[in-house]
Amino acid sequence: MKTLSRPPFHLSGMPTAIGSMPHKEPGKACALVTKYLKEIPFWPQLPKRSFLENMYAQYSEAFPGLLIELDRIYVNLSRGIDEGLEKLYSAYLENRSEDFAISKEYAAGLHEFLDKRPSNPVAVKGQITGPFTWGMTVTDENRRPVLYDETAADAVVKHLNMKARWQESKLRELSDNTIIFFDEPYMSAAGSAFVSIPRERITELIEGTFENIRSLKGVHCCGNTDWSILLNTSADIINFDAYSYGNTISLYTEVKDFIERGGVIAWGIVPREDKALQNEAVKNLLDRLTDCMAGLERKGIGRDKLLKQSLITPACGLEPASEEGAEKALQLLAELSATFRKKYLK
Repeated sequence: MKTLSRPPFHLSGMPTAIGSMPHKEPGKACALVTKYLKEIPFWPQLPKRSFLENMYAQYSEAFPGLLIELDRIYVNLSRGIDEGLEKLYSAYLENRSEDFAISKEYAAGLHEFLDKRPSNPVAVKGQITGPFTWGMTVTDENRRPVLYDETAADAVVKHLNMKARWQESKLRELSDNTIIFFDEPYMSAAGSAFVSIPRERITELIEGTFENIRSLKGVHCCGNTDWSILLNTSADIINFDAYSYGNTISLYTEVKDFIERGGVIAWGIVPREDKALQNEAVKNLLDRLTDCMAGLERKGIGRDKLLKQSLITPACGLEPASEEGAEKALQLLAELSATFRKKYLK
């Protein structure tokens, strides 16, 4: 059984969000975040601002042998990456996370967030692409995922771990309480005929990126997946698209053990696309959320635990929405959280 961190603060249905926003201006994105998510604000990723801010390029700085050509990111393994690996392992062993800083060019929203300093948050949230998703999406010069190369796969784990450590150190300047989500959308392909990575290896990859991270560690997957893989890691928080796949997590017996040992479910119950947002209201979303939780109650999980060990989020990042849609999503999220807590956590 995995040992989870114990949050030094009560989550209890607080709202936060996944990462991406549709804006190009970091100031506008951060202003919306701090307006609606005062308790657990997050720094916004801005993929429409630059190719460098997509979830694969954003964390690529300093990876051995990595090249960015126009809109392609890849690792040239044929040229040899020994020198880059030596630098990576040296920094890893000496915990020199500053060697893996995320520059403003790659994450303008992060630097704006750090500069503007949210006012008295309960916690602050950051995010990074998880090793399975990054390693299956970033390829070598022959367009083969780097995760299929044993040496490169180990480098992926250590590289992302160092990126997370650096990010954690910066977020701790804003709050003693930090949360970092490892975003793993590629988990929806785990176990399929298209991915020949065993489940045990996926667990190893994720656990490797968690190494020496003191923050609460979340894993986000916006598609359906084999939730038992993630539930059996040492992740403190599991975040999923409850709007589209609300009852899927209750199908897994492992979820009861996860909750019993202190795990948190982050319910992605607010949609992220303009059309759906226009047709939704807080009452409808609260009904959906209550129905999702009822599925876990039927598994014998106590309501009090479910309520206290919960977060509320959008289904995924808000980049597909318009700027107006993103604000609508955050407004709905904040109002839903307040209504949920008033009704169930008096």
